[in-house]
Amino acid sequence: MSIKSKFKTFFFLDDEYDYKDEEIVEEELEPIKQSQKAQPAQKNNIVSLQSVQKSSKMVLVEPRVYAEAQDIADHLKNRRAVVVNLQRIEKDQAKRIVDFLSGTVYAIGGDIQKIGTDIFLCTPDNIEISGNISQMMQEQDFENTRW
Repeated sequence: MSIKSKFKTFFFLDDEYDYKDEEIVEEELEPIKQSQKAQPAQKNNIVSLQSVQKSSKMVLVEPRVYAEAQDIADHLKNRRAVVVNLQRIEKDQAKRIVDFLSGTVYAIGGDIQKIGTDIFLCTPDNIEISGNISQMMQEQDFENTRW
């Protein structure tokens, strides 16, 4: 059944039906169908606005108690980099926080790196860390002692 005949049966309730019109319409539509098949499919270059990030944030945290480790993990889950300064917390609690953050970073596919004495950089999977600060500091110390 052609499109025209479907419209006729939908809009007209009378029993008159002209089969010759249907054959003409089908003959007219056949070249259109063939030309649509011959054209290659066009790709849409549409990007979702949700996938585009406007800016990334870095959060600086200096926890005083172990309970603040969950807040740091929440920042990581929200795809923010976190610099954690553990210099003002007891050593055993600092170790527990580093262990907790290591597990969190592993779970989200991120990275954790020591960037100073009791200072750690935790990043989610959307931020890549390149280089190593401790190597740079050692090279700088070597250059200073040499001159």
